[in-house]
Amino acid sequence: MLRIGQRRKSWWHRLRLRPRLALAALAAFLVAVPVTLLALAVRNGWGPMKRLDLAVADALHDAVGDQRWLLDALHALDVILHPWVFRGAVLVAVLVLVTRGAWRLAWWAAITMTTGSVLGLVLKLVVARSRPSFDLPLATAPGYSFPSGHALNSTVGVLVLLLVVLPALPTVRRRVAAWAVGLTLILLTGFDRVGLGVHYVSDVVAAWLVGIALVVATAAAFETWRRDVGRPAHDPLAGVAPEEVQR
Repeated sequence: MLRIGQRRKSWWHRLRLRPRLALAALAAFLVAVPVTLLALAVRNGWGPMKRLDLAVADALHDAVGDQRWLLDALHALDVILHPWVFRGAVLVAVLVLVTRGAWRLAWWAAITMTTGSVLGLVLKLVVARSRPSFDLPLATAPGYSFPSGHALNSTVGVLVLLLVVLPALPTVRRRVAAWAVGLTLILLTGFDRVGLGVHYVSDVVAAWLVGIALVVATAAAFETWRRDVGRPAHDPLAGVAPEEVQR
């Protein structure tokens, strides 16, 4: 009877991990399907996607070109919201976590941010989409267009920083404010890339999908570890490691 009880306990312990692993698999599936469809649509010149991309690109090019202040603002955002700004911010967070002994959380943040940057470069090479072309370009950018590296890195960087610092925010109001600021930065980055004419709408949407799914998958893996070592359940939107708030 004791062995049967031990077997049941062991089986139940393994079962507890499966929902977290399933969440990571689901995140990978969710990002694979739409991004693959977008990539195929882009490479094959799918009519609706092509018309949407060109229509938005032309409309914003004309609108931004007629407003000097808006063009200057977008150029400023190009610098402020550069991928290296978000990478640097995450690096600072990682160093702070290391100095405070939060090694696993530091590894999660570093690996997630690095994976996002590498994944963006790989997808660019796989799809090899040319950037928008205009007779009088408002801005230029090197490399391929799909997906937007700025949008991808801003998405991953903002979400990583939010999930690290949220446990340190004591009130719901402050957490809502943090989410609002973070989402605003992500949206501004996407608008900036399309407004300057260096990316299509589909480039930005694909970057958002990849970034969100990546953070969800790695956060699910981190939660699997927490449960495996006996940590209590918590709301993932409140941060990946609430117990680290005391550090």
